[in-house]
Amino acid sequence: MRKIIHIDMDAFYASVEQRDNEALRGKPVAVGYSEARGVVSTASYEARKFGIHSAMPSLTAKNKCPQLIFVPPRFDVYHEVSRQIREIFLAYTDLVEPLSLDEAFLDVTVNHKQNPSAGLIAKEIQQRIFEETGLTASAGVSINKFLAKIASEYKKPNGFFVIPPENATRFVETLKVEQFFGVGKVTAQKMHENGIFTGYDLKRRSETELVRLFGKVGRTFYQNARGIDDREVEPNRVTKSISAETTFLKDKDNRILLTVELYHLAKEVMARMLEENFYGRTITIKVKYADFKTITKSKTLFRKITDFYQMWPLAREMMKSVDLSRQPVRLLGFGVGNAGEGMESKHIQLELDFF
Repeated sequence: MRKIIHIDMDAFYASVEQRDNEALRGKPVAVGYSEARGVVSTASYEARKFGIHSAMPSLTAKNKCPQLIFVPPRFDVYHEVSRQIREIFLAYTDLVEPLSLDEAFLDVTVNHKQNPSAGLIAKEIQQRIFEETGLTASAGVSINKFLAKIASEYKKPNGFFVIPPENATRFVETLKVEQFFGVGKVTAQKMHENGIFTGYDLKRRSETELVRLFGKVGRTFYQNARGIDDREVEPNRVTKSISAETTFLKDKDNRILLTVELYHLAKEVMARMLEENFYGRTITIKVKYADFKTITKSKTLFRKITDFYQMWPLAREMMKSVDLSRQPVRLLGFGVGNAGEGMESKHIQLELDFF
């Protein structure tokens, strides 16, 4: 039986800024830019009490918390701290799968310390992170990646939680569907409309029904509802694309407002590209209409994208060609992929039916 740990740094960027600047400690802090088109990258826990979260427009955040302090990101510092944390992980196992600068999976079934207790290893890692970086992390321990990630979220910040194999099935049954990986606001709403509110409700549905309702991801929901996740921890995991999307509380058909939303999404994607040192060449815009009809528009460049203002004019022009006459838009997405070399410039439009 595998022993998997998920480590998630607590409000990573904001915590680094508070660590390095005593004047910020105990105060609501947002890493990002406060201008009209700025977006929150990370919020401190003091700011989260006001409902502020990552990817929130800066103006919205300031309205929720007028005393909010904005701090510009320092990605070079975050990368260095992340490298320190990675070295701690590698002292225990070579099977480390980073998901971003601030979280990773570790498979410690066999480990360098020859310690049979994944829980003790996780606690030791948390202590070393604090001693060596001055930052706190939350740790989840279980038999697979799905359960370990849920466990790490269970008692944040500075949390520690173990889901033993004998408790896994019952524990998953008690979860709200919003706690399942891949269940966003729209999917959660669709689940609620079909009488699915908890892991127990999800478990009562057949795989066939879940696939009919949610497409291929329905198979994952079926497995996860039973506490099953066969994915391995992949130490050489390669980032193929980075994307962000937002589902609107009210459908939009105003091109100017949609372009502003696209700007925020593109800023978020660029920040994550810099975090992960990922530079792709294909820009993609995803539009889901009110009737769930979805289109994607893509543009592939000769050179890799390394700067926001290299890609934004192209994204803005692509947005101009989106047809807003047929239906208002319920979801907008933006992504960058294709880190390969030497492909021709091209423009593709696909139309897909979802759900």
